[in-house]
Amino acid sequence: PEVCLRLEVGPGAAVRSPLAVQNGFLQMLVHSYTAELFMSFLTNLGPFLEDEIIPEVIPMEIEVVDAKITLKDDSPRVYPTSPGPVPITLAVDHVVVKRRDDGVFYVTAPQGEGSPKQEKPVSVLQEQKAPAEGGSAAPAVGTRGLQLREVPELQRELQTMKIALAEANMDKARLLQEIRKYNPLFQL
Repeated sequence: PEVCLRLEVGPGAAVRSPLAVQNGFLQMLVHSYTAELFMSFLTNLGPFLEDEIIPEVIPMEIEVVDAKITLKDDSPRVYPTSPGPVPITLAVDHVVVKRRDDGVFYVTAPQGEGSPKQEKPVSVLQEQKAPAEGGSAAPAVGTRGLQLREVPELQRELQTMKIALAEANMDKARLLQEIRKYNPLFQL
C-alpha cells in the first residue's frame, strides 16, 4: 500500500483553513490498501478512543483510493453446527474524508474531471465499442449515443440487482442457520 502523509502548520497553512495556522492541517492519501480485520478489533477500539479531555480540532483531508477491507467475525459461535458468518468486504474506489474547523467529518466522492465516476462509463463504452468496429462504422455512431444515455441507467439497475442478490443470500444463510438450530443434520 502507498501512504502519503503531510502536516502543515503556520501561516502557509492558512490557505487550507483559518484554524490550520495554529493547529495544523493533516493531509493523507491511502492508495491500494488491503487488510483483513477481526470484528473484535473494531469493537475493542472504543476504550482507546474515549478520553476525558476534549481534543483540539485538527482540520484534515484523507483520500482513500482502491482500498479493500475484509471484516471477519471472530466471536464464539452460538450453534456449533452452523457454518459461521460470512466475512464482509468493504471495497472503496475513491472517497475523500474531510474534517473542517467545526470538527465534523465529511465523507464525499471526489469531484472534477479526474473523478473515477466519470471515467468508468467512458472505459465501458470503449470496451463495448471495440467489437462494433469490426462491422460498419455508421451503426456504431448511432448506438454510441444510445449507449451514452443507457450506461448510467444500466449501472443503477446492476447495483440494485447486486443489492437484491446480497439480501437474498443473507436471508438464505439466516434461514439455513435457523433450520440447523432445530435439525443440525439438515443438508440442502
